[in-house]
Amino acid sequence: MSFVPLVRLWIWISVFASAAGWTLSAFGQLNRTGYGICFIAFVIFLIAGRKQLDLFPAAKSFCLKKFLRRFRRPLPLCFAALAVLIFLGGAIYPPSNYTGLNYREARVLQWLAYGHWLWIHTPNFRMNDRACGFEWLTAPLMLFLKSDRALFLLNFIPFLLLPGLVFSIFTRLGVRARVAWQWMWLLPTGYDFLLQAGSIANDTFPAVYALAAVDFAARAWSSRRTADLWHSILAAALLVGAKASNLPLLLPWAILIFPMLPLLRRKIAVTLPIILLAALVSFLPTAILNIHYLGDWSGLSIEHKGMDMKNPVVGVCGNALLLMFNNFLPPLSPFAGWWNLNALAILPHFIVAPMSANFEQGFQAIGELPTEDWTGIGFGVSVLLLVSFIAGRVTGGKWQVASPEKLSVMSPVTRHLPPAFSRLVLVAPWIALLAYGMKTGMVTPQRLVAPYYFLLAPLLLIGAGQSQIIRRCWWHLLAGGVLVLAFVVLILSPDRPLWPAKTILSRLSAQHPGQRQIARALKVYTVYSERSDPLACVRNLLPPEIQTVGFIGTTDDTDISLWRPFGGRRVEHFLLTDPPEQIRQQVQYVVVGGENLKEQDATLDAWLQKSGAELVATTNATVKISEGLQPWYVVRFK
Repeated sequence: MSFVPLVRLWIWISVFASAAGWTLSAFGQLNRTGYGICFIAFVIFLIAGRKQLDLFPAAKSFCLKKFLRRFRRPLPLCFAALAVLIFLGGAIYPPSNYTGLNYREARVLQWLAYGHWLWIHTPNFRMNDRACGFEWLTAPLMLFLKSDRALFLLNFIPFLLLPGLVFSIFTRLGVRARVAWQWMWLLPTGYDFLLQAGSIANDTFPAVYALAAVDFAARAWSSRRTADLWHSILAAALLVGAKASNLPLLLPWAILIFPMLPLLRRKIAVTLPIILLAALVSFLPTAILNIHYLGDWSGLSIEHKGMDMKNPVVGVCGNALLLMFNNFLPPLSPFAGWWNLNALAILPHFIVAPMSANFEQGFQAIGELPTEDWTGIGFGVSVLLLVSFIAGRVTGGKWQVASPEKLSVMSPVTRHLPPAFSRLVLVAPWIALLAYGMKTGMVTPQRLVAPYYFLLAPLLLIGAGQSQIIRRCWWHLLAGGVLVLAFVVLILSPDRPLWPAKTILSRLSAQHPGQRQIARALKVYTVYSERSDPLACVRNLLPPEIQTVGFIGTTDDTDISLWRPFGGRRVEHFLLTDPPEQIRQQVQYVVVGGENLKEQDATLDAWLQKSGAELVATTNATVKISEGLQPWYVVRFK
């Protein structure tokens, strides 16, 4: 069964979710009735346009025996096994991605509570200025299911589409089919893709849009079909609608799409609505709202120091250093704690000084194990890519785009994509990565550039030498090592461990009470297991009949526990500096974070006296490992 109709269908599902979210918000109907009407309209659209848009594969094209036969070979079989483990992890464990809980789910719950998108009064600026692509996909699921347990499917489904897209793009850009087939299974085993495929993170799921945008644009060179251009435009819009950091990645797409734009004149009556729809699902609505509320389209004016890079040279060098260091870091790093404490002191001053002045704080931090919060494509794939690139040059093969007859009969488009043009598209993602490095100083570039990896790799894998080295025994052993490490990382992941981590570590801790590494591991797995509901102990202190509760936390505190069960209570955010009368008019009970009081250099007693509130209860909870156990207070306004 061809993967292409499935990619088209996923693009339209994503377009429907974003377009419905913004449209219903405009009319204040972000509710079940509104989504029900939109869903009916969407089904009618799919039925009416299924032939013209090739949304569904022909039934005769699918052969179950042939499909299953593909998984007899080691690489597809390992990918399928990893996919099964990812699904099990996502189904067994509730979402625990911290930024997902901190602002993505929280902002969606706010929108659903009010029936429309709104600028939320909160110190957590990420709830307002960030792109909304993933949030609009989650909104109908959270509205109808009143749960976030199914949200991992929004990452899992795109993960399954990656191999087919990788093969298609690679062969169209000059990578030989035999080489492309090997890497279509290996590249998705990058740690960030494996770990986020079962989570609610939003870094890797746009990779499908990036690949689809370039793939459909390349297809249009041979098919001359406006439908391919429409899907390419929509995929590009969804790419930047998911994260603004993907904007530079439009460069290779633009190089392919602009020569084909005259084709759109053939069906201008359909093309114009498609362009308007693309604008609606892109970052444009968020940019307009940011200009309205902040006077800054990007939202960087309210972000942390270092988010907006001041020195482009430091940005390029620093991001390159972080990408290489983090992606070539071994997956098991027991020295991480020592490194995080001492790295800034032992690294050369000429590196530390400019990066400290231009990057976010904590850029040197690493983890003992890869987690979806910080890891990139990872050690295994990175080493194999580097070794393959060097070996391909050493073998003496020319570093050039393959001629069409050497690519694949499955990719007729390559016969119409000029080699010189292919080279330009091959280089463009590296220029896009350079532009990204010049602009941002965020601490985890290896995670944020996830959609870039698949378009960066073809330039390293072209040439006849790659066809030779993938036949070597040593290369297959290295590829096997990549897969072994992928299974290890996935099984040991603190986010969704597929082994009895706390049980085993608790016993080991009891047997070896002085072993710091065991105690540290137990603490990590324990905190991660509670991260989906970190303030459950605080929620239990609230009267069950309270329908609205106030929340006063830091920019990085999460209120997700106070919303549970979804649909039963609304959370209103306040600042410590808000007038007491404003708080009293909206809520009676307020949850106050001790870390917030500490950051504001305030005391609970002084704030209570000023606000006229009384302390009801006090408890302690760990929201983040880096902060440790923190006090939380429930207060009541008289």
